[in-house]
Amino acid sequence: MKHGETDSYWGGIVKSMGLVFGDIGTSPIYTLTVIIALTKPTEENVYGIISLIVWTLMILVNVEYALLAMSLSRKGEGGTIVLREILVRMIKPGRQMIFVTFLSYLGVALLLGDGVITPAISILSAVEGALLIPSLSGVSQSTLILAAALIAVFLFVFQFKGTDKVANAFGPIMVVWFSALTISGLIALCSHPGIISAVSPHHAISFLAKNGMAGFFVLSEVILCATGGEALYADMGHLGRKPVKRAWYIVFVALIINYLGQGAFILSHPDAKNILFGMVQSQSSLLYIPFLILTVMATVIASQALISGVFSIVYQGITTRILPLLKVDYTSHQLKSQIYIGAVNWILLGLVIMIMLIFQKSDNLAAAYGLAVTGTMTITGIMMVMIFARTQKKWKVPVAFFVTLVDFAFLISNLHKLPHGGYWSLILASLPLGAILIWTKGQRALYKALRPLDMETYLMSYEQIYQKGHISGTALFFVKEWNTIPPYLVHCTIRSNIIYARNVLISIIRTDEPYGLESQLTANLGTGLDAFVIKAGYMEMFDIEQLLKDNGIVEKVIFYGIEDIDTVNPAWKIFSTIKKLTPNFVQFNKLPAAKLQGVVTRVEM
Repeated sequence: MKHGETDSYWGGIVKSMGLVFGDIGTSPIYTLTVIIALTKPTEENVYGIISLIVWTLMILVNVEYALLAMSLSRKGEGGTIVLREILVRMIKPGRQMIFVTFLSYLGVALLLGDGVITPAISILSAVEGALLIPSLSGVSQSTLILAAALIAVFLFVFQFKGTDKVANAFGPIMVVWFSALTISGLIALCSHPGIISAVSPHHAISFLAKNGMAGFFVLSEVILCATGGEALYADMGHLGRKPVKRAWYIVFVALIINYLGQGAFILSHPDAKNILFGMVQSQSSLLYIPFLILTVMATVIASQALISGVFSIVYQGITTRILPLLKVDYTSHQLKSQIYIGAVNWILLGLVIMIMLIFQKSDNLAAAYGLAVTGTMTITGIMMVMIFARTQKKWKVPVAFFVTLVDFAFLISNLHKLPHGGYWSLILASLPLGAILIWTKGQRALYKALRPLDMETYLMSYEQIYQKGHISGTALFFVKEWNTIPPYLVHCTIRSNIIYARNVLISIIRTDEPYGLESQLTANLGTGLDAFVIKAGYMEMFDIEQLLKDNGIVEKVIFYGIEDIDTVNPAWKIFSTIKKLTPNFVQFNKLPAAKLQGVVTRVEM
């Protein structure tokens, strides 16, 4: 192995730790603390719970994400939208297609809702560790919430700088974090080495069998150990499959050693309140404050990974036309996936602080947490079963089916959280889901209401007017596809007689591959009428102006359509408001304002 190879091998692992594993890596802070608050820490209970945690990580993260989901990708990208893109090609239009589309929308909405709860629970739980410092033990909860809110503000304010600059610092910090988890876990293990046998699944099974319904509901807290597992698949596109998988195996070992250590600590300190912090403090009061600072850093990194994830999900949603256009800034020239969406950033910050104020404590937040995660995992499971059943890898179907059943059991166990704050994860997910449904249905209804013309009919009138005379220069017209002529173009060229010497119809088609860019100029559709088609992957960023110049198109003026929607239907009224508030196609693609001419068409919906 050459130096460069070892460097990139470990470099990829370190980067993955910073960008992907923050969320699952910080779950030891609160998982056992929350479970032990509800279950008596008797020896067999502790063994049973640790065993459940080990096997939850094994089945839901290792098998579902690392083995199954990560084998499914499009050009290296992963996530719910990618699963839908793979499935859509395999099934015929009809009921199944509607079901798959709705599932993927729901998966996206749940993940976006999760983007609010994760930063809130991680940062709050880290800040609460300050209560174990003797001089700070009397600090009020409202002061802790203020500190957590300030950390959140700090985190969101710097988003516009882009994450790749920050990510370089993230990896090494997370390496220190996972080392601290491993070492503290190993030290604690010395007091009760027998706890290692909790790795055997029979402890988990007997715990569930003995405790019946109560044991089943414990699953809804056990799931906290696997939160962030879906990031393995969703963030795969940022770093590639191999480094993410390699880093996961290291993280997996660190987490299991730490949970075993926490189990050993509970057996010798059954009345401890805050397990991880208590364990570290009992080992060294000198190192406790540095550990606390490290914890806060790790939770900030975990939240960062989730925010970047939310940005990429929203961007995939915009380009696959399931979400309205929003202003997107590209923060990195090297990394295509590094983007910043201001509107999403500030809405997230507002909601994170609101959730902190509503729930007050991380334990209360744990009550709302889990529904979104188990919902997302179940949807991934169902879609994987459907995909594997239609490929050569039929042997994966029973494995995926088993995983989906486990996901489903976790989902059901989380339903009892609904009245205790769980309804918040549904409220948070219903906002993006409502936006997706209204936007996709609204687009379709609008397109029908516009009644575009076909090319032949348009050309008959166009040729007659062109012969009578035209304006010198080149005009650009944006259309959905060049062979269907939208009403604004008819209004502009035929009714108002505005025809230039050269008229170019531009259409941008997003393909279902993440990357790739090609453009094609078709000349002489009519006299002085050309078509320019740009085909781009849904994650691809490009400069329209530059592409036009490269093809010898220098425009004098750019026309585009604006729809003025007239409607009594409340859903379409919301659709119309979203359209007015969000940038239109031309602003989204940052075209020169001086050359733009918007043509308004009144539409009745």
